[in-house]
Amino acid sequence: MTGRTQAHIRTPDPISTAGITAALRGRMEIEVVPEARITADTVGVVAADTLDQDALDLIRAVRRLGCRRFVLVAAVESDTALIPAVELGVRALASRAEATSHRLAQLVVSTASGGAAMPPEVLGRLVKQVTRLQQTVLAPRGIEFNGLTHRESQVLRLVADGMDTREVATRLSYSERTVKNVLHDITTRFQLRNRTHAVAYAVREGLI
Repeated sequence: MTGRTQAHIRTPDPISTAGITAALRGRMEIEVVPEARITADTVGVVAADTLDQDALDLIRAVRRLGCRRFVLVAAVESDTALIPAVELGVRALASRAEATSHRLAQLVVSTASGGAAMPPEVLGRLVKQVTRLQQTVLAPRGIEFNGLTHRESQVLRLVADGMDTREVATRLSYSERTVKNVLHDITTRFQLRNRTHAVAYAVREGLI
């Protein structure tokens, strides 16, 4: 263990890759690693001109190698790719103008420790995107943004409170079969083992 945060650099061209690599290699807290040394703890640093489909493809390529969290250096000219970028693991965003060696190192270390850093104007646009998605796509289908229906959230919360199937059914005025079907749907969709695993997963992921 070196105590340094691992980062893997990916850009559309070798000159940009060399520039960012050189900037981060000069930082004592950062270790720049090649593809072969990527682990789930490695932070992907992806740079592109703008946040668009090409930038998302770069992130996906590094994600396939094992990275799960990313710092993105790019301009955000359109809101279309904001939610997909976050879903792919982008936790910090910086423009090229602010991507100094010091700032990039800060973002990499913060991202590795579970932090997030979005410019206020981008964060505001992201919130608007999420709200629009909830209102126009999810809500009409009875789905909350966490991927659960209102009924699924209700059932999981009561199970988390220690209720058994009969008690949940009584509280919600459902049949026991309905409660069992709801729990089965949740465990199948999220690839969970049983109701206990489902509750633990939901609590850990902040779904309930």
